[in-house]
Amino acid sequence: MDDLASYDYDLPPELIATEPLPQRDSSRMLVVDRRTGAIRHRTVRELPEILRPGDRLVLNDTRVVPARLFGSRTATGGKWEGLFLEALPSGQWRLLGQSGGRLQPADTITLVPAHGSAHGPECDERLTLTLIERDVDGVWTARPSTDEPAIDVLGRFGTVPLPPYIRRKRGTESDWQRYQTTYARRPGAVAAPTAGLHFTPDLLAACADRGIDRAFVTLHVGIGTFRPISVERLSEHVMHREWCEISEETCRLLRETRQGGGRIVAVGTTSVRTLETASRDGSFQPWSGETNLFIRPPHQFDGVDCLLTNFHLPRSTLLVLISALAGIELIRKAYEAAVQERYRFYSYGDSMLIL
Repeated sequence: MDDLASYDYDLPPELIATEPLPQRDSSRMLVVDRRTGAIRHRTVRELPEILRPGDRLVLNDTRVVPARLFGSRTATGGKWEGLFLEALPSGQWRLLGQSGGRLQPADTITLVPAHGSAHGPECDERLTLTLIERDVDGVWTARPSTDEPAIDVLGRFGTVPLPPYIRRKRGTESDWQRYQTTYARRPGAVAAPTAGLHFTPDLLAACADRGIDRAFVTLHVGIGTFRPISVERLSEHVMHREWCEISEETCRLLRETRQGGGRIVAVGTTSVRTLETASRDGSFQPWSGETNLFIRPPHQFDGVDCLLTNFHLPRSTLLVLISALAGIELIRKAYEAAVQERYRFYSYGDSMLIL
């Protein structure tokens, strides 16, 4: 299916989750069996009972950085909002930004510490960004007025980079805790690998007690994850790049899982993308670098047997990915069932387990 219109669906706006549930693992879980086409309604807490001893969870251990920025245009005082994307080896930043007027190269932006930051109260510190150039995708290169590591600067000036469908500009104290997986350790993402938000240490321990072990990969989620496909034919879409890494130790664990008859259960589409990048020759090999792999039908999956994922936006690369795994008709049926049963959608929403 190369037609983008095939990956559309109607979603009542009230089903978009804008707040997390009180308990991470209390989310509902739609279980989809690719072999039989059966759909069942369970909860995330039941995951250890549904998976088999010998299966292995693959978790993305990226850590979301406080990438959302606020400030003003130095010359005019007009409000400015931005999103940090990455720091370049030169010390320059790549970021998105918008203000009331048209931004130009050589303009400067004065940042102010984020209100309600988890890193301390607001102070009088200021920092400037000098805009250098804007690329065809609207991403600016900018030079900060400090040589400090970007992660340190973001800790003082940034706030939680919530997705645009969560309509609050500044993250709450709950967002600081909940828009991050409990096992996050490698800073670099500007969005959370949301399927992992359901896991608690107790749930991971329950899986381990059942003989369901885990392994880690890293993929730093970028803004391209949220950008809509702008062409009508998937074959014409230029996939965004994201940095990912899979270690020799993880590859060894995955090979042992397969040799022992266990299944590799990817937690989230970011884990899928990393695993498929590292197993494109039919076996797992260590990988570190950028991937622009666009997983779409009729992709042959080498590195993934099952997938735990959240519900995705219409006409998105993520919806295309899960359709490549489970088949577009079964995914359409599953999403219709999720809407009918009033599941919660998107980052803070419920989950789907594809077996």
